[in-house]
Amino acid sequence: MHPPCVLTVAGSDSGGGAGIQADLKTFMMQGCYGLSVVTALTAQNTRAVTAIEAPTPGFVAEQLRVVLSDFPVRAAKTGMLFSAPIIEAVAGGLAGKNFPLVVDPVCVAQSGARLLLPEAMAALTSCMLPLADLLTPNRLEAEALADMAIVTREDAMEAGRRLLDLGAGAVLVKGGHFEPDSGQTGEAVVDVLLTRQGLVREYARPRVATRNTHGTGCTLSAAIAAHLSLGEPLEEAVASGRDYLQLALETAWDLGGGDGPVNHLAPFLGKA
Repeated sequence: MHPPCVLTVAGSDSGGGAGIQADLKTFMMQGCYGLSVVTALTAQNTRAVTAIEAPTPGFVAEQLRVVLSDFPVRAAKTGMLFSAPIIEAVAGGLAGKNFPLVVDPVCVAQSGARLLLPEAMAALTSCMLPLADLLTPNRLEAEALADMAIVTREDAMEAGRRLLDLGAGAVLVKGGHFEPDSGQTGEAVVDVLLTRQGLVREYARPRVATRNTHGTGCTLSAAIAAHLSLGEPLEEAVASGRDYLQLALETAWDLGGGDGPVNHLAPFLGKA
């Protein structure tokens, strides 16, 4: 017996709070075995991303090929894909996949640095959205992909419908980037799930008053992928992932001089 294998295709965060590092920590805390395909190296800490080095698309494709040829992958997620050629290489390697794929359309780091080249947005839309069993954009990413402003809950719903029309199997429009007075209920953060089958479900969690939110998007998408690998239906996997992120936010670490990381060890350590 072995834990289910879950794959992350994403960039490396030298600060350890996001990207590949956050994904692997998250997979392990859900009881899964993590695999990785590195799409970019970043020099970053809690304050800034100071440099990015990307491997050749061919090397990315080879990482993906050898992992998929040897491990029984039960679910996967993508994060930072950086460039159009890398996106095309990843999409080619995932064509014909027989496991659920969560696509986190990472565009900008918490510090404001661009993690997706502007000219790569079209490739992300045309190549990755049709492969996504679940797309997990925050408000800014949903605005860019759906080509519309999002202020209210109704806007988020419309953006989700547009992203379904672009090929995603389901869309989770995350509510963390909404201000409390922008249509969300009270001080809750509300994520909205829409599926091709017509399901609409809201996930409301109390807003956590912390600046230490580095890696939240990576962590949530990784947790959802892990729970999909464990056999949970999509609705339940999203709820399980959101519960894990909530605990990680509530116990986030005040590390570094900028936005610190969420606490991936939270279920193990418990609340202080």
